[in-house]
Order: sequence, then C-alpha cells, then structure tokens
Amino acid sequence: MKKLLLFAASASLLLPGLVMAQSAIVGTWKADLSNVQLPKKPDRYLLDKGVFECLTCVPPVKVKADGLDHKVSGHPYYDTVAIKVVDDHTIQETDKKGGKTVTTTTTKVAADGKTATFDFSDSSASNAAPVVGSGVTTRVAKAAAGAHAVSGSWRTTKLENISDNGLTVKFALDGSTLKMSNQLGQSYAAPLDGTDVPYTGDPGLTSVSVKRISANSIEESDKRNGKVIWVGRMTVAADGKNLTIAWKDSLHGTSGSYSAVKQ
Repeated sequence: MKKLLLFAASASLLLPGLVMAQSAIVGTWKADLSNVQLPKKPDRYLLDKGVFECLTCVPPVKVKADGLDHKVSGHPYYDTVAIKVVDDHTIQETDKKGGKTVTTTTTKVAADGKTATFDFSDSSASNAAPVVGSGVTTRVAKAAAGAHAVSGSWRTTKLENISDNGLTVKFALDGSTLKMSNQLGQSYAAPLDGTDVPYTGDPGLTSVSVKRISANSIEESDKRNGKVIWVGRMTVAADGKNLTIAWKDSLHGTSGSYSAVKQ
C-alpha cells in the first residue's frame, strides 16, 4: 500500500519523441484517488493470545501486542513494531526506525466485523513531513475463533484524505534524461534507455531504470539491491493532461492502477 499512497515516490511519466510531447510532461502531476484500482490480493493478520502477526508482510512480522517496541528485521522502512490493543475492535501500530517514529496507524473494525477503517501518518520513506490519510478495508476471510476482530484477511477498498505530499510529483527533461523530484525529498535522473541509476531519498529503493515503450508510454522499474520489486507502465493521454499508471509489485505479489492529472 505504501507504494500506492506515495505516488511521488513510485511513478514517472513521459510522452517522448516530439518536442511538443516532451514539453507536455514538464511540471507537477497529482494522483486522482477517485478511480484507484487497489490490489485484489488481501492482507492477512492474526492477533491472538497477546501476539500480533502480519502474515503478508515481507518478511512476516510477529510481535507481542503489549504496546512496547519489539525489534524486527529485514524491513528497510522500520526496525521496531509496537502493537497496542485499544479494545476488542481497535488496535494502534507504531513503527520506528533508529528509535524515531516513522509510521502510526489506528485500525478500527466495525461492530459487524465486515469492514474496518484506518488512519495513518507515514514518514518511513522520507525525512520530510509525513504523508497522512485514511482508508477502508473489507473483510474477505473470517478471524480465527477467539482471535481479536482485526484478525483475518482484508482487502483495502478505499483510500481518502491523502495529503498532497503523498500524491504529487514534479518532472523535468534534460535532453534524454528524465528528472523526478517530490515533496518527500526523493529524486532520480534517469536516461530513457533503461540504464540503472540511483534512486535517492527512499530507504527501500536503491536504483531505478526508465525505458520508452511506445510514443506515449514508458516503463519504470524500481529496484532494491539489484532486484526489481516494482514495475509501473505509464501512459499519457493525447491531451497531455491525464495519464494512467498500471503497476505490479513483485515483492508482495500485487497489482493495481490509478490516474494522475497535470496541475
């Protein structure tokens, strides 16, 4: 989900070729949440007997749900997780890295157990102001008998109230090099021939490559230590004011799409 929320950190777009087409992509673009196609693969959680597990996290997370910080490994965005049980339908999660809080999330399951809402503040992918927002998830599998209501399989069905710093991105062209920057302090300068270059400002990404697919479409591949973990196909509309982004997250085995509007 982090990848979807942080449009500014996850996508580039280009209409290469003609000078007029190139100039059309220069400027600021903002993701449109009204037509986001979110992943169909659900997230799976278990909170039982005082232990919380995120079974679909990569790698999986398993910590005591006692409100205290517990060390986890293998996650570039955080190194401790704290789970506080507020009541039998609500939990609060606090993730930290190097002792600094990077993400807070409050999840509340509805009385009927069929849906849940969440509110978050996330600065795990930058040193800038956190991205804040909320969303709704829908249950697709029941919790185990006797487990906390947050347990089971959930599919995120709505994202809303996302702050602009998590939705906007700025692009410039320098010859055949695409330059991306955003309000989160992330950036890259990538030639359009698929050459790997550094992706700066995001602890979960180490390099990126961008290549032209057609006259109005490019493909961006984000990598971690040489391994592709996210691929986005960006297609600019003929009017130069809209684009669609279809993406695949190989790390989590998910996919989705969204659109953006030129500001």
